[in-house]
Formats: sequence, structure tokens, C-alpha cells
Amino acid sequence: MGVSRQQAIENRQSIIAAAEKLFRERGVDAVGLTELTKAAGFTQGGFYNHFESKDALVAAVMSNAMEDGKKRLVAAIEQSKALGVDPIKRQIDWYLSPDHRRAIDSGCPVSTFAGDVRRLSAGARKSYAEGVASNVECLADALNGANKRERRKKAIAVLSQLVGTLVLSRALVDADPDLADEILKDGRRQLLLDLADS
Repeated sequence: MGVSRQQAIENRQSIIAAAEKLFRERGVDAVGLTELTKAAGFTQGGFYNHFESKDALVAAVMSNAMEDGKKRLVAAIEQSKALGVDPIKRQIDWYLSPDHRRAIDSGCPVSTFAGDVRRLSAGARKSYAEGVASNVECLADALNGANKRERRKKAIAVLSQLVGTLVLSRALVDADPDLADEILKDGRRQLLLDLADS
């Protein structure tokens, strides 16, 4: 007896969710198909009912993660505006926090997958690039100023500094926690100062 269309959709989403969790924790290359299917509760044959290859799964995971990340950013910006708080300052405070640094499994996919993406398939790289572009647009729309081109330039700089600071702090947190904290704290302080000066 076959599975319903709805069940097939749910099974596919279960595989994507399990894969995203493992990819975030360990990196895409470190996770094999056997481990993936076991984590999702499927056999390898069941996996191939939903994806033609691991590359196809990786592309689906990246697309899903980047779309979810964009939705969370849009919601955070809207919430900041509703609270009467500067959305960019609030995003900087959250993004460069110890809590977000620890949240590899649920934090921003732009920083989480930054080290993996260049080794992934063209489809996954395209989804990542589209996600980065969406983040830039969201940040640019949230910035003050009438000149759209200048807001975009500033948004690119802000996103680059956020991601770079977080990635570096995460990379060092186990080996040198004090330096990792210093990078996070001073990176946040400098970004806020730059924002205030502009």
C-alpha cells in the first residue's frame, strides 16, 4: 500500500529537517547518507523516493534554511518596528550575542553554512546566494536614509561584519573563549558605533 501525497510531503520534510540539523552541527561533507536516513527514520531506498542524490537533498536543505532565515529576519524587523526599536541595532545585538553564537542548530543560516557553501552543488550555492541577497534587501529596507543605493551598500557592510564576526567567534570559542568573547563584544560595539556615525 502506497503513502498518501500528504504523507509523502511530510516524509520529505522530515528528511530535510533531519539533514539540516546534522549539516548545521557537523558540516555537509561530514554527514553520510546512511547517517542521514537513519536520523530521519528512513531506509536508503526510502530516501531515494524523495531525492535523486545527496546533492539534491543538500540543495533542498539550503533552500529551506535560507527561506526560513529570511522569514525570521523579516519577522524580527517587523517586531522591532512595532516595539519602536531600531531594527538594525536590535539585529546586531541579537546576532552578535553569546546565545546566537551557541545556536548553530537554529541560528542564521548565512553564518552557519558560510564555510560549507563553496564546496556544495550549484543548486545549493544558488540558494545560498539568493538567501544572502534577500538578507541584504531586508536590511537595506530597514536602514534609515532616502538613498536606496547607499542603504544597500551599508546593508552589505553590516551583513558582512555580522557574519564575519560571528563565524570567527564561533571558530575560536572552544580553543580561546576569552578571545572569542572579545571578538563578539568588540565586533558588536564597533558595528553599533559605525551605525551611529552614519
